[in-house]
Amino acid sequence: VQLVESGGGLVQPGGSLRLSCEVSGNIFNYANMAWYRQPPGKQRELVASITSTSVTNYADSVKGRFTISRDNAKDTVTVYLQMNSLKPEDTAVYYCHCRYFGDFWGQGTQVTVSS
Repeated sequence: VQLVESGGGLVQPGGSLRLSCEVSGNIFNYANMAWYRQPPGKQRELVASITSTSVTNYADSVKGRFTISRDNAKDTVTVYLQMNSLKPEDTAVYYCHCRYFGDFWGQGTQVTVSS
């Protein structure tokens, strides 16, 4: 199982970024997906999750600023994380996670919020 992430980068405080995570295989239409992040020197933490029926959950620190969504296409599932009103404390490596009879992780994408 390969999770391919994209969309990270450098942005100024108050800016926006959209992360994408693509998983090939229509069986993953039934998978629960999530975004985690690991700030420098800290443990990995859950940012947002979305079930196969698009029920969402967010960490308190990102509620109202981040939106997770998914697109269940025929042969590919894509999960998005729209990040608005970014803060320096959002700086981290962001990881896509898929749970379907096991746990699968993307390679991570760096998000840096700095002026």
